[in-house]
Amino acid sequence: MSITAPDLSVFETLESEVRSYCRGWPTVFDRAQGSRMFDEDGHTYVDFFAGAGTLNYGHNNPVIKRALLDYLERDGVTHGLDMSTTAKRAFLESFQNLILRPRDLCYKVMFPGPTGTNSVEAALKLARKVKGRESIVSFTNAFHGMSLGALAVTGNSMKRAGAGIPLVHGTPMPFDNYFDGQVPDFLWFERLLEDQGSGLNYPAAVIVETVQGEGGINVARVEWLRKLADLCKRRDMLLIVDDIQMGCGRTGAFFSFEEAGIVPDIVTVSKSISGYGLPMALTLFKPELDIWEPGEHNGTFRGNNPAFVTAAATLDAYWADEQMEKQTLARGELVASHLAAMAAEHPHDIAEFRGRGLVWGIEFHDENRATKVCARAFELGLLVETSGPRSEVVKLLPALTIPTELLDEGLCVLARAVRETA
Repeated sequence: MSITAPDLSVFETLESEVRSYCRGWPTVFDRAQGSRMFDEDGHTYVDFFAGAGTLNYGHNNPVIKRALLDYLERDGVTHGLDMSTTAKRAFLESFQNLILRPRDLCYKVMFPGPTGTNSVEAALKLARKVKGRESIVSFTNAFHGMSLGALAVTGNSMKRAGAGIPLVHGTPMPFDNYFDGQVPDFLWFERLLEDQGSGLNYPAAVIVETVQGEGGINVARVEWLRKLADLCKRRDMLLIVDDIQMGCGRTGAFFSFEEAGIVPDIVTVSKSISGYGLPMALTLFKPELDIWEPGEHNGTFRGNNPAFVTAAATLDAYWADEQMEKQTLARGELVASHLAAMAAEHPHDIAEFRGRGLVWGIEFHDENRATKVCARAFELGLLVETSGPRSEVVKLLPALTIPTELLDEGLCVLARAVRETA
């Protein structure tokens, strides 16, 4: 695809150097529908990015959009902090009836602020308040957000360096298979907990992603997650599952921890919970942990009523039965078959591919290859990003609603990009 250089002058002169995605995709986007985006020059792109997992149901999903437009056209409340509104009630009822009760989950729902890092900060604060301890255990290559508390439990050195101050009260432990199966699960962690001379401040909680998205699509085994849950229970530590990117159906089930059969004490949810890309986040926790005083943790935008409307519409449209989960798993098998074919075609280039549901990663032996593949994919009309501590993994996050023929088209473009960067 031939792309005329767009006019980026106002972005380059006025916007901060911190901008990121626009550097890898140097065009000016104008419209988006479903799993396609269009720039102002009319070029079309297949979207395997989905707003970093925020658009699980595609761009401008017509069912969800209709609910939002109807609400706005009748002058529904748009800003209400934590006031009771009809929009909030409708969401909470749908969430309880369609998500929590069918899974036998008894969680209180907190609206901590509109972003994932807000949800993580609330989870960490609550865990410390409940247990009366400061330390939180996280895992190698974890990513939990960009505010200071979330950065303290994030592994990426570049992101941590941006804090500008020491990041304390967090202790990293090896994620699943960190030692390539050569060390028994949790040997180091449990030994530190037992040893009075280890120097480990006893943790209030452990925070974990079942699939590390930004960390390189590292998939935790269900048995590892079960052992972690058991360790937390035996050692009086709360288990926090960060489901911000992998929740809302990304791995198949609505919550990514369902496959392991565990029930975390606290769950962080954001990104696709609104269904439409509107800012929204939840912190879920067991009722006995709800020791907050009124107003003890708040935020001006913790009650995003338009997001409540789209979230309720999303749950009603896609989570009243098991069809979405089955569809995601089936399309995940299609992705896996394509990636297996790529790996067979490039055995000396592709080190591994891995994933669950509709989140997948391709790791290359050459750490620079993933960036080249993503750049070539953009030139060919496919939006796909890198992940991993050295950007060594091509990360696939197509919308859960992507038609199979468009999914196949995008995967063929990706295969071509891999071939042409060899």
